Amino acid sequence: MTDVAAYCLSLPGVEETYPFGPQATVFKVGGKVFAIMPAEAPPQTVTLKCDPERAIILRQDFPEIVPGYHTNKRHWNTVGLRGGVPEALVKELVRHSYELVAGNPLQ
Repeated sequence: MTDVAAYCLSLPGVEETYPFGPQATVFKVGGKVFAIMPAEAPPQTVTLKCDPERAIILRQDFPEIVPGYHTNKRHWNTVGLRGGVPEALVKELVRHSYELVAGNPLQ
């Protein structure tokens, strides 16, 4: 799924940053990280914040969802973007991460 970055940027108040250098794109809302993608094209993964209980369930249900790469494994998942996770679920997980970080639900 190559439009994850575009979806992230479509959410209100999102900024695209490169605090780790050009190898990773970091999406923030209110100055806080909610998504991290490798800069490779097309990106193969996205790391997203997730409710800890839900994170465990997602990891059990989808082999392509694993504990977050270089993040707090309890609160972050890395989601594979090679087709094993339905596109609608990937978008919902991006939205979930955004809402957790922003502190309010999107309308």
